[in-house]
Amino acid sequence: MSDFRQRALDYHAKPTPGKIRVELSKPAESVDDLALAYSPGVAEPCREIAEDPNAAYTYTGKGNMVAVISNGTAILGLGNLGPLASKPVMEGKALLFKRFAGLDSIDIEVKHRTTEEFINTVANIADTFGGINLEDIKAPECFEIEQELIKRCKIPVFHDDQHGTAIVTAAGMLNALEIQGKEIGDATIVCMGAGAAAVACMELLIKCGAQRERIYMLDRKGVIHTRRDDLTPHKMLFANNTDKRTLEDVMDGADIFVGVSGPDLLPPEALELMAPNPVVFACSNPDPEIKPEVALATRSDLIMATGRSDYPNQVNNVLCFPFIFRGALDVRATAINDEMKVAAVEALRSVSKEPVPESVLKASNVDSLTFGKDYIIPKPMDPRLCSRIARAVAQAAIDSGVARLEVMPDYQ
Repeated sequence: MSDFRQRALDYHAKPTPGKIRVELSKPAESVDDLALAYSPGVAEPCREIAEDPNAAYTYTGKGNMVAVISNGTAILGLGNLGPLASKPVMEGKALLFKRFAGLDSIDIEVKHRTTEEFINTVANIADTFGGINLEDIKAPECFEIEQELIKRCKIPVFHDDQHGTAIVTAAGMLNALEIQGKEIGDATIVCMGAGAAAVACMELLIKCGAQRERIYMLDRKGVIHTRRDDLTPHKMLFANNTDKRTLEDVMDGADIFVGVSGPDLLPPEALELMAPNPVVFACSNPDPEIKPEVALATRSDLIMATGRSDYPNQVNNVLCFPFIFRGALDVRATAINDEMKVAAVEALRSVSKEPVPESVLKASNVDSLTFGKDYIIPKPMDPRLCSRIARAVAQAAIDSGVARLEVMPDYQ
């Protein structure tokens, strides 16, 4: 057993199993405390909530509570291991919500037979929470699940594997293109992978100015084009009317490569075909589509990002999802819409261009960080992220009409 594997197992097992726990927010030391906390005092907020359901935000923890929900069908890169095996990941997500945004969170792992059964289960418990974070649910079911829950729930529902990845990718991509002297609307984009993250990334890049007809998406069978008869509805959105069929065909002259597929799938020979000053986001985890050292040896003019923390420019969802929910819950948003996602992109990318606090340098174990090829996106430990992104998301919720509170919190 490797040292790291044992350390990971010990971290989860000792001294107390798991990564989260429930703590009291009210005193419970005296008979009087207990009379207020439970019977008979608890009857009073029950009456208030029965009369006005919005009173749950005043008298319970609903407004600061996110449910992290999975069926375990797409756990990290491990695949379908079932609901219970996903619990460490969901607890980890809850830990991140608390650590970075002060949000309380509980993990829920759902065993089900049909997609409809999963949707019904989540919809039936949704009112307990301020928001729902869907996690590690395989495509194409994840698309239907999210869309149906958005329709049925009066609180934000957000599939982080899709939209969290897309927001961080878009923020880093726009900054990288700026450094390379390119415009998103003029860029030719190659996307290797056609799952949930790939589709969400490309849709958000389009909302940020990319042209759909300049996007070439590939799955296991090659380029997704209009003459294929095996495409799902979400792949059809990216079916290009082209004679190009291979990775090499679409990489010739491309400005951007986005990989959300698997390890070592981008050969150096294909990278050599790209236009001058390309941008490569190889986000397969833990092993990228091309190793940064190989990519940089092949093309010294590129900007490279991966999903790993041991290389520059890590595309990490923790840069956005805690803060998006913070902003959404603070104004009691009924949804997380496109306007809020784009606001998060702009807020995230703007932080990269400012002087980096000393605390971030220390946590990152570096002497300096300056906006440029090796620093296109902030570090997860940057304390500015919460207030900056939450504020932007909350304002976008108000401006787009999905906020039930129109008073902005005082973000520090």
